[in-house]
Amino acid sequence: MPAPHPTTPAVGFQQWRDLLFLHWRVPVQAVQATLPPGLVVDTFDGDAWLGIVPFAMARVRPRWLPPLPWLSWFLELNVRTYVRDAQGVPGVWFHSLDCNQPLAVTIARTLFHLPYLHARMHATRTANALVYRSQRSGVAGDPWEYAWRTHGPGQPAAHATLEHFLVERYVLYSADARGRLYRGQVSHAPYRIHVPTVERYDTGPAALAGFTLRGAPVSILAAEPVDVAIHPLRRR
Repeated sequence: MPAPHPTTPAVGFQQWRDLLFLHWRVPVQAVQATLPPGLVVDTFDGDAWLGIVPFAMARVRPRWLPPLPWLSWFLELNVRTYVRDAQGVPGVWFHSLDCNQPLAVTIARTLFHLPYLHARMHATRTANALVYRSQRSGVAGDPWEYAWRTHGPGQPAAHATLEHFLVERYVLYSADARGRLYRGQVSHAPYRIHVPTVERYDTGPAALAGFTLRGAPVSILAAEPVDVAIHPLRRR
């Protein structure tokens, strides 16, 4: 079942930039053990998939306000996997979301029940080269580092491919402290993706989520910027 089309007006808007998608195969049972009641692992070729996704957020704002300096531009680093609910609606489950905007962390944890975490983060771009570093608060050791070169322009993912399965997701699921399940939706044009050259990456955030990732990523993708509408979170 595809994700339903949003039936409620957007409550906010943002742009996602400099997206890198790194994905590994992981055992279905390992992911299912991390999910709340009401969600099951969504598989491709019989496997679950775990993604590490660094990117930049820009022009983040509620519907009734313009973007604000400092508040509306920040970085994120997500660890995510893919699930379906009892109605078969596909979506994303986040194991962690590192972020360098303290207010965004508070809002997302409080209003969207998402596992946002404070981090010191820095990203630089030189022509088509990007270097991204993240140091989660309270975690010792060197920052996680991701470096890649883009080779656009990109193209939308073809239907029924692994690329489409991994990136064309418009629903997120979250759970509150009492285990109650919620579903949120976003809307945006299909991603335009291509295969970048990745020079450095780190599996540290996945390890902290309880996953051991062996070998190189099976799928490596970069995406062009997309303008995104955020729709209200609903109790399942």
